[in-house]
Amino acid sequence: MSLSTSLSGHSAVRFREQALYRPRHVVLVADPSLPASATLAQNLQAGGFSGSLALLQAVAGIAGLPQVPDLAVLSLPPEQLEPAMAALSARGCHAAVVPGVAADLAGIARRTGVRVLGQGSFGICVPGIGLNASLSHLAPRKGRLALVGQSSALARAVLDWAEAEAVGFSHVIGIGENDDLGFAHALDWLSRDPGTGAILLELRRIKNRRMFISAARAAARMRPVVAIRAGGRLADPSGTAEAVMDAALRRAGVLRVAGLDDLLSAAETLARVKLVPGAGGPTPGGGIALVANATGLGLLAADAVLAGGARLAELPQEALQALAIGLRPGWHGTNPLVLGPGAATALGEAASMLAGLRQAEAVVALHAPVAGEDTATTAAALSAAAKATRAAPILVCWAGQATAGAQRAALAAAGLAVFPTPEAAVRGALHLLHDRQNRAAAAELPGRQVLALQPDRAAVAAILARTRAEGRLSLTEDAALAVLAAYGLPVVPGRVAADAAAAEAAAVELGFPVVLKLRSPDIARKTEIGGVALGLRSPLAVREAAEAMAERAARDRPAARLDGFLVQRQATHVQELRMRLGEDAMFGPFLGFGLGGTAADLLGDEGFDLPPLNHALAQGLIGRTRAGPLLAGYRDHPPVDLDAVAGALMRLSQIAVDFPEIASIGVNPLFADAAGVMAADASCLLRPGGQRALLAVPPYPEEWAAPWQARSGEVLMVRPIRPEDAEAHAEMFRRLAPEDVRWRFFSQIRELPAVQIARLTQIDYDREMAFVAMRRRPDGAEDMLGVSRLIREADGMTAEFAVVVDRAMKGQGLGRHLMQRLFDWAAETGIREVVGQVLADNAPMLAFIRALGFATRRSPEDEDVVEARRSVPPAG
Repeated sequence: MSLSTSLSGHSAVRFREQALYRPRHVVLVADPSLPASATLAQNLQAGGFSGSLALLQAVAGIAGLPQVPDLAVLSLPPEQLEPAMAALSARGCHAAVVPGVAADLAGIARRTGVRVLGQGSFGICVPGIGLNASLSHLAPRKGRLALVGQSSALARAVLDWAEAEAVGFSHVIGIGENDDLGFAHALDWLSRDPGTGAILLELRRIKNRRMFISAARAAARMRPVVAIRAGGRLADPSGTAEAVMDAALRRAGVLRVAGLDDLLSAAETLARVKLVPGAGGPTPGGGIALVANATGLGLLAADAVLAGGARLAELPQEALQALAIGLRPGWHGTNPLVLGPGAATALGEAASMLAGLRQAEAVVALHAPVAGEDTATTAAALSAAAKATRAAPILVCWAGQATAGAQRAALAAAGLAVFPTPEAAVRGALHLLHDRQNRAAAAELPGRQVLALQPDRAAVAAILARTRAEGRLSLTEDAALAVLAAYGLPVVPGRVAADAAAAEAAAVELGFPVVLKLRSPDIARKTEIGGVALGLRSPLAVREAAEAMAERAARDRPAARLDGFLVQRQATHVQELRMRLGEDAMFGPFLGFGLGGTAADLLGDEGFDLPPLNHALAQGLIGRTRAGPLLAGYRDHPPVDLDAVAGALMRLSQIAVDFPEIASIGVNPLFADAAGVMAADASCLLRPGGQRALLAVPPYPEEWAAPWQARSGEVLMVRPIRPEDAEAHAEMFRRLAPEDVRWRFFSQIRELPAVQIARLTQIDYDREMAFVAMRRRPDGAEDMLGVSRLIREADGMTAEFAVVVDRAMKGQGLGRHLMQRLFDWAAETGIREVVGQVLADNAPMLAFIRALGFATRRSPEDEDVVEARRSVPPAG
């Protein structure tokens, strides 16, 4: 680091990510009277920064800097921040950290053009370049963990623990109050950083739900991401907000942990465990293998595995026979394996053998102190086993403290994930399994099944307009049921009746038995005032129930508006379920599903997910509830039509997509049996005029689908890709000629791995677009005949293209049309330049893109590659 009052460098014209996350020139502008100033100055000077550093005590000094800083750290009184940021912007610096109080920091950032971490930022550390621009009490060491959080206190606690455990970091990024640059921006950078192996998130407030989910999903595709949230239960004692956050993070492939202890356990595991992807890895759904030098530790670990909801690996007999020589005399168990107290190197050998079994997803080796043991030999054997494994990871429990503490420290220094108790070691293994499951679920390849919806959107719009015209936001029950029916969800047949006599006539028309319900937009829970009568089997019973109902309502709810009655056929011998659309303050619209009935709130059985849902996601939501196994059939509960239940959730999801002015929908009960589903009761609440929901996950952009006619006259559907296209995409790849594969992927590959197919078909429509040309088969399935793709780069203004066409469609004009679709989408979404790389020997593609207006040149870095660029004029 060179410490001076002048900086050498360049003149920046706008914010660059590198300036914040990997700066070369840093300036600290600090008022000495502020306590944070001394800490920041000391940390910056002591960190060994590889770039140049300037220290200023006054804002006026910014204008006099002869060279441009990449990053400014501003420890200033609130009234000095805007002048300082304006001076930085004029000087060409557009990245800053604000650790102190700053009113209207977002507004200052907009006015000055300087992007900021803060207010209340812990700062930023990049140990790889010696940068410690933080309020830390110690300098983090270099490593592969990244920590991104809002709380300075939690950051210090994690760094303090990490130093004791010899855990290092690639980045520590303090978001603070998340006023300007937030989690999404940091995650975008870390997802592309080759030096980051895992990411820890400490969340309190998400500023932009869609950007966060998008960035978190992109990061979790490449590396483990673990999140903790402080204060969630305090903010919402019902637990719904916590459950929705779980659902949102699961959707992104992020592992949610419960508290600081779990976060540190995950950090210990992810920082040290050697994860080896590929075909030689363990079989998902296997289990955890345990080996110990003491019975008690093994049994405690086994209990912890089962209590954590995981499975003990089922070990094959041949493996047990190979290990039998070292087993404790008289031990007849299979998992955990218990070796004799003098096992020494056998503990490491056994762990290594277990790690090679495909039945083991993780191995926990447990060691208890033994009198007279050569601990160094045992530790060396465990260390060698953990480092040598090419399959399941090995975690170590070295129990005790007086003698064990030094051994744990030595094992940690050697790079092992080591824990003081069996429970802690198992918790680390569970984190690995849950992370793998989360990320696999986020990348799961769904089948071709797509629910073909043809909703009557005009009918729904009319119902909502009529409700508003009547001065109400709450729909009547029959109107709410009509909304569901317009989306193809079966509803119980019913009739609206103005009075008791009309209710009697409606019951005769429908047939007995019937259900009678009070009709009022002002009474949300009719059962609380006896507003629902079941099992009415005669006209007289209907009349008497209606009269009594009206009397009770007038007496108990005199201010409520009464609009007569709703008479419905009564369903029998069915399972009662509940589904709902609600709103979370942080993640927006959510879907809930579980057991229904009047006691649904007491049952506590509700799973959550975010719209939009496809069939696989809907089935996953059902499976996460206690209702799931029951619906599959159990004892006196016959199985129900699970596809119909999933379809009901997908229809509710589509309503949320199509009508963002709807605030909530409740369906309880949703009757389900082997014949299908039927909604019996529903509520719907609209948002105030002008308010619309923003989904955290962007919906499928159906408006970009349109037919296209080939020169041969054949008509194909060209539309955005969707997850259900995974199988068709794989089939198209298999049909490509070897030369087309090399030209498209820059290498010869025979088969696209499942994770790559998931990446290509499960896209974020805010970040990228892929148009596919589909031919429908006689059986209803589709064949993919071409695909074009455009992926935004970090600046948001540039995007990289790719295109490939099935050889059966070459010469039909499909490639040109697919590229034109990309240009149209780029113009609509603000992309101003399309770029790409083409192999220099791909003469057909080079001629094709030049005809489309691309300028080409040889890559200065690789003479076998040609770079192509084309500007995109704004839409309209």
